[in-house]
Amino acid sequence: MSVSVINKKKSEGVSNWRINALAFLFFALVLVLLLRFYNLQVLQCDQYRALAEGQHSFFKNLVPKRGEIFMKDRAGLYPAAVNRETKMAYAVPKEIEDSSEAADAVASILQMDAGDLKTRFENKDDMYELLKHRLNEDEIGKIKDLDLKGIRLADENYRYYPSSELAANALGFVGWKGDTLGGRYGLEAYFDDQLRGTDGSLFHERDASGGWIGGGQKEISQAKNGDTLILTLDHIAQYQAEKILKSATERYAADGGQIVIMDPDTGKILTLASYPTFNPNDYAKTEDLNSFRNPAVNDAYESGSVFKPITIAAGLDSGKISPDTTYIDTGSVKEAGYNIRNSDLKSNGKQTMTQVLEKSLNTGVIYVEKLLGNKNFADYVERFGFGTQTGIELVGEARGNINNLKNLKSNIQFFTASFGQGITVTPIQLAAAYSAIANGGTLMKPQIIDSIIHADGSEDVVRTQEVRRVISPQAAMQTAEILRSVVTDGHGKRADVPGYLVGGKTGTAQLVDPETGKYAEGKSTGSFAGFAPINDPKFVIVVKLDNPKNVEWAESSAAPAFGELMKFLLEYYNVEPTEEYTQKELDEFNRYHTLSQLSEEKDKAEVAADSADAPPSEVKESKKKEK
Repeated sequence: MSVSVINKKKSEGVSNWRINALAFLFFALVLVLLLRFYNLQVLQCDQYRALAEGQHSFFKNLVPKRGEIFMKDRAGLYPAAVNRETKMAYAVPKEIEDSSEAADAVASILQMDAGDLKTRFENKDDMYELLKHRLNEDEIGKIKDLDLKGIRLADENYRYYPSSELAANALGFVGWKGDTLGGRYGLEAYFDDQLRGTDGSLFHERDASGGWIGGGQKEISQAKNGDTLILTLDHIAQYQAEKILKSATERYAADGGQIVIMDPDTGKILTLASYPTFNPNDYAKTEDLNSFRNPAVNDAYESGSVFKPITIAAGLDSGKISPDTTYIDTGSVKEAGYNIRNSDLKSNGKQTMTQVLEKSLNTGVIYVEKLLGNKNFADYVERFGFGTQTGIELVGEARGNINNLKNLKSNIQFFTASFGQGITVTPIQLAAAYSAIANGGTLMKPQIIDSIIHADGSEDVVRTQEVRRVISPQAAMQTAEILRSVVTDGHGKRADVPGYLVGGKTGTAQLVDPETGKYAEGKSTGSFAGFAPINDPKFVIVVKLDNPKNVEWAESSAAPAFGELMKFLLEYYNVEPTEEYTQKELDEFNRYHTLSQLSEEKDKAEVAADSADAPPSEVKESKKKEK
């Protein structure tokens, strides 16, 4: 074979290899393109269709749904804060043909700035512009009628409270603060991070001009919905408590009031009521921003004589006294230039510790405090949880103020503290302290969350939490029995419920003028705290009325509200009566608890002087007289 023939065959072989290689590369490229098109148009069709249609349905998957909140009742769960659907308006600037015309039209409907809209609509690389959340029906109709290319509506969720004002101060609301939508006040604020969930995210490559590259790299993280809260609040009990509280506030012309109901064995809060309140569905119309607060948790006050059982319980636990221990009541105690008297201005002579609470004698609890000693008394006050937050899951909890007990040499501060003056407490602290007496001596952490349900369906049940043992079971039972005597033979008669063993204590204390820092004449707070049945307590109730104006003593205001609510609870929870009662006793109860206005003259005649409540002015007046 000649050399020329061999070279010709080599040349043809090289040429064929190049052709085959080019053909392979061509088919490989075609295959890659086909796979890419398949990926874009089939596997990722929904996402890219969303990108082409203004991005909303795609971006919607990046926004989590807020967790909902439920109360409980004997039948199951009751919705307290849920999500409802409405419409939002958004724009697709690249589709808008005339930016000026669209801006003017949208601005007139949605009450927005036309100039700002025009600037946003002119950015044709922007594929999604939010215009306005939660449109009303009129705005929705007008946007639909506008039928303007690039202006669209989409579904969105908003927060809705089915029972309007019910438990509003505990729940709070979801509202805007600047450009941020989130929980404001109450549980909505405290659990905002958990309720809000986790936003999804989208990373997508852009070109030099800032436009998105259709085939560029992207990373998508889907949103994680928020947790759902199941509360310990019983919506039936909450409703009844708010109804009674509103009635009592209006009946006695009070500035407001609070009610706390707690299960003493667990610390679970069954009711947390405040009045006046607000409608979280229309929170923007609330004129007084203080209505958003939860005074049962946020505000401390001088409680007056509802604090006396704490002093008696401390004396019993320490062994310094027994229920039958006696002392001589001379009607007053002199200390550091002050003359502290009983509010009935009487000298009662020989009295037992049971009679001290029945008659609410200031001199009696001072006698107990002296036996305890200042350091020991202060320790008991702290052990009962006063001066520190309870840890309830609500924003802005107050600690109360027991700083007057830091100076152990100032006897006068300890004497007044023994009957609830000169120190401040919150209603939730009082409920926890009385629960410790009711359950045999253990302080429980107040609990308002029963369980948390996560987005994946898993549930965390919140366990009850014991804080510490405060007093012995024997001291707790002795204190409970004395509180029963207060209701049967003392100033708590209107709190009693026929057929049940109810125990509790009244308290009336003057209010401090925030401007002067001094006690305001003629202004007071009436409280009643107690539990039932004392042999197996199911409910602790604290009722507080702020500055009632047509009645003087808590026995005539807070105590009847307590009795009415306790009767409802015992019947609602099917607690069997343990005591015999007559029709006369039932009629008397109904007479005390009628919704009609009780006259001030009748109250004064029946109540006489409620020794529960030596007002702070009594101490000051006594000093003046002694001088």
